[in-house]
Amino acid sequence: MSAGENGASRVLVLAGGISHERDISLKSGRRVADGLAAHGLDVALRDPDATLLPTLLAEQWDVLWPTLHGASGEDGALRALLEFLGLPFVGSTADATRLAWDKPRAKTLVERAGVPTPHSITLTRDTFRELGAESVLAVVRGELPPPVAVKPAQGGSAQGVSIVGDDDELRRAMVLAFTYCDVALIEQRITGVEVAIGILDTGDGPVALPAVEIEPLSGVYGFEARYNAGETRFYAPARIDESVAARATEAALAAHRALGLRHLSRIDMIIDGAGTPWFLEAAIMPGLTETSTFALALEAAGHDVGWVFAELAQAALRDARR
Repeated sequence: MSAGENGASRVLVLAGGISHERDISLKSGRRVADGLAAHGLDVALRDPDATLLPTLLAEQWDVLWPTLHGASGEDGALRALLEFLGLPFVGSTADATRLAWDKPRAKTLVERAGVPTPHSITLTRDTFRELGAESVLAVVRGELPPPVAVKPAQGGSAQGVSIVGDDDELRRAMVLAFTYCDVALIEQRITGVEVAIGILDTGDGPVALPAVEIEPLSGVYGFEARYNAGETRFYAPARIDESVAARATEAALAAHRALGLRHLSRIDMIIDGAGTPWFLEAAIMPGLTETSTFALALEAAGHDVGWVFAELAQAALRDARR
């Protein structure tokens, strides 16, 4: 798609921010900017700061693309401001973003849509203070025996996430999770094949990209395994049977719709030994670096990455005009 077609010719890409995932955001933003520029769009890349809103009011941009990860880009606040100002942007609405950002709420909505999600409990830091850590953990162990996953209720890139096998690990995992968020999610660990399924919607409805299989060499797909070269093997498409892949695709699309997401998302799942896909979480602005699973899925589907980025910019402008 060339610059100016259907009206969108100037795109401002927002990248960086103040979250723990700043470096990944900068890499994603640069790749988006380069892809858009390669398809003839006039693109600028900037870090959100105290001058952003005055700049947006003073300058004319057809579309904004927030490639911000972490709270600064995925808690819905920035998108609410953009909606308030009537500025078109790529990605999910503020309301949908808030739902997906909160992992326990997202699990509830997706489960109501018929997609299995691991048994879990959500606990606040105050609960431990008021009821006593040992008493609370004793109840948790009775209902969710190890192994379990402990994660901040809000956050991305597996930061603050632990896989727990005994009581001492559970205590440490809770402390770690609470350093990232005042609410923690303790979740039954499902063993199986971990996959990420990208969802793409450029205007004709959401379509699932090929599932990307994730095989961390350490056995745990944590922050280092995601972003350090050589620590994880990715298979695009995933090495799963066609019938299982179809089931996972259907579940990922159901999750995307249940959360009201738009344009693009990434649905993280575990496929157990029986071929059942279990929803873990959704990313409303998946990483778009060269080694990100969303980019690998685009390539596996035969898409030119820059063309997809340009199509999404046009879709954002069309949605804003409706």
